[in-house]
Amino acid sequence: MRVADVLAAGEAMERALALLEGGDVVAIPTETVYGLAGDATNGVGVARIFEVKGRPRFNPLIAHVADLAMAERIALFDPLSKRLAQTFWPGPLTLVLPQRPGNGIHPLVTAGLDTIALRMPKGFGGELIARLGRPLAAPSANSSGKISATTAEAVAADLGSKISLVVDGGATSVGLESTIVKVEGGKLRLLRPGGIAAEEIEATAGVKLSRGAAGIEAPGMLASHYAPSAAVRINAAEVAKGEALLAFGT
Repeated sequence: MRVADVLAAGEAMERALALLEGGDVVAIPTETVYGLAGDATNGVGVARIFEVKGRPRFNPLIAHVADLAMAERIALFDPLSKRLAQTFWPGPLTLVLPQRPGNGIHPLVTAGLDTIALRMPKGFGGELIARLGRPLAAPSANSSGKISATTAEAVAADLGSKISLVVDGGATSVGLESTIVKVEGGKLRLLRPGGIAAEEIEATAGVKLSRGAAGIEAPGMLASHYAPSAAVRINAAEVAKGEALLAFGT
C-alpha cells in the first residue's frame, strides 16, 4: 500500500519540486489550509488533483502565484483588484479576474470559465512557486466533500495512500480557506467568505461588498462545500453523549 512521506517544510523543497516537475502533486502548508498542489500549466498534474480529491471537473481551482508580476502575466487587473492584491497579498484573499490570452494555464484549472481565481500564499507555498517559476493549482488537501485539513497529520490520514509527499509546516495560522471576491463594473462581489473579513476588504476598496452569484463562478461554491458529514440537530437545549454544541449569542 502506498504511504505518503511526511517531511518537514525545511527538508522538503527539492523533493516537492521534483514531483511537480514530473507532473505529480504535493500536499503543502499555506496560511489558510493545506493545499494539494500541482503545476497549473501541466495538464497531467492538474488532472491528478481532480483524481486524488475525487473532485468534479466542473469545479474550478485557485491558481497560486509567487508575486504580482506572475499574477499579471496570467490575468487582467482592473485598478480596484490591483489595489486589493497590493493590500492583502500575500494572504488569504483570492481574486477572480479575466484571463489574459495565452497565459499558459491549463483549461482544467478554470473549468472552461473565461475568468481565473488567483491568490498569493505566504511561507512555504510562496517559496515553492518562486522556485518552480510557474503557478500552482492548489485546492484544499482533502477528499472532495470532507473538511479542509489544517495539519499535515490530517492530510496524511485522508490522502496518504494516494500521494507521495506531505510537507509538514505545522498547524495553519488562519485555519480557514481564503475569501474570494470579484470586481465587475466597479462593483465588488463576495463569492466565498473566508480568512479576511468583509469589513477589511470594504475598508480598502471604499465600496460595499454585494453577495450572491449565478452558478459556479469560483472554487468553493458548491452547495455541499461546507456541509457536515454528521447528523445535525438545531435548537438543542441539551448535549447528548458524543455530540458537540455550537452556540451563538449570550
